[in-house]
Amino acid sequence: MALIGDPEVNRVTGLIIGRAIAVHRALGPGLLESAYAACLAHELRELGLSVDEDVPLPLNYKGIKLECGYRIDLRVNGCVIVELKCVTKLAPIHDAQLMTYLKLTGSPVGLLLNFKVPVMVQGIKRKMNPDAGGNVAGSSPKK
Repeated sequence: MALIGDPEVNRVTGLIIGRAIAVHRALGPGLLESAYAACLAHELRELGLSVDEDVPLPLNYKGIKLECGYRIDLRVNGCVIVELKCVTKLAPIHDAQLMTYLKLTGSPVGLLLNFKVPVMVQGIKRKMNPDAGGNVAGSSPKK
C-alpha cells in the first residue's frame, strides 16, 4: 500500500486534479455527477492510469462483511479515492464521507471534486488518511 508521502501518490493526485480541471473547462458546471465521472475516468485512462469506477465498498462489522450500498466513485492506481460532487456548496458530510472511504479502504489520499463551481480549483479538496502511515508535514506516524 502506498504511503501519504509517496511521490507516486502525489504524482497521481496531481494528474487527477489536472484532468478534472480540463474536464470542467470542456463541459462547464451544469451536468450530472455521472457525466463528469465518465469523462474524468476516460481522461485518466488516456494518461495510462488504472481507474476503477463505481467500486462497491462493503463494511466489515464484527468480522462479517456487509454489503451496505457504499460505492466509491473512482479509485485511481489503487491508491487514490476520488469522490465527485455536483452541489452548490460542499458540506461537512461530504468531507466525512471521503474520510470514511479512506479509513475503510486504507487508501492514503482522497480527492473531493465538486464540479458545480465557476472555476474548478474552487471545488477541489485533498484529504489524507491519518491511519494510512507515512509522515504528513509536522506529524509523526501513528504507532
